[in-house]
Amino acid sequence: MEINLLEDPKIFPSKKNLKDALGKSYSVFEDLETQLTQKEFALVFDWRYYRDSKAWLCKVHNKKKTIFWLSVWDGFFKTSFFFLERHMKGIAALKTNKNSFKLEKEWGKMIPLIFNIKYKKQFTDLLKIVQYKKEAK
Repeated sequence: MEINLLEDPKIFPSKKNLKDALGKSYSVFEDLETQLTQKEFALVFDWRYYRDSKAWLCKVHNKKKTIFWLSVWDGFFKTSFFFLERHMKGIAALKTNKNSFKLEKEWGKMIPLIFNIKYKKQFTDLLKIVQYKKEAK
């Protein structure tokens, strides 16, 4: 069963809290954050508590554009991208392992694409989607 962690609004997701929540996957999270904040991607990780989801979420963005949302679960983290229907052909054209992510039921006009990240080997497909989202209009 998936358990969403970081639900206490008073406890900021510090390095220590993230390490406790993610366990072995913390080093994977740290590697991803390091890679995405470098010059090639230049993304910003912005943690905030959201009352509607009753959890801390990390908005990963480039300037004003949200690239994905990150949430912490028991032993792994999720990255949730949101695309419009017009982007689906471009995503299908990317050379990715379609089993590395799942497309969820439409949410309004948006189509969620979700990665459950536990291992660094999942970065290959994730980074392709990040780059696509960054460039998509």
